[in-house]
Amino acid sequence: MILLDTQLTAEQVLRAFHHDEPFLFLGAAFTTISIVSIAYCVLRRRFDALLIWMAIFAFFYGQRLWMQADMLSITLPNNEFFDRLRSAITYLIPIPAFYFFRAAGFLGRGGKYIAAGSSAVFLCLIVGTLAFGPLSLFDDINAAIVTGVLWILVARSLGKKAKKDRDFAVVRIGVLCFVAPALWDNIAGRFWGLSRIEPYGFAVLLACLGYVAARRTLERDVELGEIHRELELARRIQLSILPGAFPESADFRVAARYVPMTSVAGDLYDYFVLGDRQAGLLIADVSGHGVPAALIASMVKMAATSQRAHAAHPAQLLAGMNAALFGNTQGQYVTAAYVHLDAGKRELRYAAAGHPAMLMLRHGVATEIAENGLLLGAAEGADYSDRTVALEPGDRLLLYTDGLVEARNAQGELFGEQALATALSETAKLTPDQAAEKIITLVGDWATSQDDDLTLLVCDFAGAG
Repeated sequence: MILLDTQLTAEQVLRAFHHDEPFLFLGAAFTTISIVSIAYCVLRRRFDALLIWMAIFAFFYGQRLWMQADMLSITLPNNEFFDRLRSAITYLIPIPAFYFFRAAGFLGRGGKYIAAGSSAVFLCLIVGTLAFGPLSLFDDINAAIVTGVLWILVARSLGKKAKKDRDFAVVRIGVLCFVAPALWDNIAGRFWGLSRIEPYGFAVLLACLGYVAARRTLERDVELGEIHRELELARRIQLSILPGAFPESADFRVAARYVPMTSVAGDLYDYFVLGDRQAGLLIADVSGHGVPAALIASMVKMAATSQRAHAAHPAQLLAGMNAALFGNTQGQYVTAAYVHLDAGKRELRYAAAGHPAMLMLRHGVATEIAENGLLLGAAEGADYSDRTVALEPGDRLLLYTDGLVEARNAQGELFGEQALATALSETAKLTPDQAAEKIITLVGDWATSQDDDLTLLVCDFAGAG
């Protein structure tokens, strides 16, 4: 008798395995797809509603296929908790399914209410099943709601929108391949016995979605490649408008550092060499970052070049630049500072337009030189004034953009003007190039991340002759 029961059980297990084999495979495949989809969203650090709901939908669908396996029923015979759980997951699957179809645009304008209302009903069915066990009434409610929504999907899938969108047309095929067997399982299967062709339709739906996702990913990769190439070209063009090394001079030694936040930036600097013993240094900062700021920076360069005749008069140069930029900056503002250096007179003339004050290092002490006016391009006919300061041999000047002083550490504290002045004081025995490098390094070590463009000019007055 024991041998007979053992043989019967073995035959049952083998028969159940052959019956369940395709569904166990599909369950594993759906679960794997859901995990990969979630991982993809996590790696991208972007919430994609369509992908997330599809992943949840596929996961629960795969779990239901496993829980409906005959082998599991043989392993857990007459297990009331398992029976309740198996019925409850059937009512759980439609919740992510409806939100998925809503995200895909198949439920129309009322999709929000269909998904929310149906979800509330299905949650009640889940609670009721876990509390009271499987009831035919619950199955009837489930079949009625699912059937109704499936007919809505059929109607929406055959709508005009699908004819205009290739991706929508592909998804439509998948939806119809899923809806048709799902309708059969929920209607015909309910009256004429258990039917399980719906999982094959679901596999087709996932295949269609995978095709669309893969095609869109390839398109994005191509587009990103084009964008990267264009940004690299823009970077090279922007670097070309920046001057090279400051010409050899017996009176002035200048070093520059330009560290854009992205491929292109809104910071700008330029030199004006006026004869053997005069020079002008310009630094500017366009609000914002990236390509828009870089385009405005190119305009600032042109505006400055057009005012070369006023290079010895900072106030006039800034006024001319303001006139050229007014009405052309598309709502972005520009700050700038300009200093004219005259070795013969041993003096500098300085003017600025909403820009951080210039620093002068003399005898190891850093002091501010400020003379500010309105932002460039902010108002028509803006006037600027300049300030004259005597120069002494050994003086060091620092022009910079606000990215240096506004750099923040892990506690959110600004690097600040005082720290910058201290850093400048510590460079007294360094060359201009070494000083510029040290200041940039100190700011970089302070900040947890670079949130702005960093640009500075260091100029030493040698006062030869």
